[in-house]
Amino acid sequence: MMDSKEKGKLFTTQNLVLAGMFAAIMAVISQLSIPMPGGVPITIQVFGIALIGAILGWKLGFFAVLIYILVGAAGLPVFHNFTGGIQSLVGLTGGYILSWPIMAVFCGIHLFPEKKGLSLVSELVLAVTGLMIVEFIGAAQWAFLSSEKTLPAIMIYSFAAFIPKDIVITILGVLIGRQIKKPMTKAGLL
Repeated sequence: MMDSKEKGKLFTTQNLVLAGMFAAIMAVISQLSIPMPGGVPITIQVFGIALIGAILGWKLGFFAVLIYILVGAAGLPVFHNFTGGIQSLVGLTGGYILSWPIMAVFCGIHLFPEKKGLSLVSELVLAVTGLMIVEFIGAAQWAFLSSEKTLPAIMIYSFAAFIPKDIVITILGVLIGRQIKKPMTKAGLL
């Protein structure tokens, strides 16, 4: 329940606590990774981003992911394999991390809520669109910083090694997130 002091605020205290909790969940999810020779580990981080966006919605999801990134940029080891610091954001794979708030927004947009089937389809299309934006921005930064690989080569590599898996886990993140959101909404948490 919102008190009179919190009505005019962008986020309530409850929203801030939820954003912090989901940023912490993202830090845990990020530790599950398999190193790859090409430099980009196989992770389920996009699952976490899709889950956060689907549960919290576009605005609070964006904020939760932003908190996660800022905590990591400050040096706390919350990125994959317990890494952190600004070098994680300005390195080869930093573009992927920096674009996650965009994906959270796309996963948290709920179009046509009154039309159940269309709503689910639109949410999944938006989520995969957000993922493709992440893949492009991440590949662009990687290509810009790499003297060995071009953007087309990185995109081909991504489509072969990561994107099919990421599409599946993004869809799973949205579907699971929708189920988690229902009781949270009924309980007045969202």
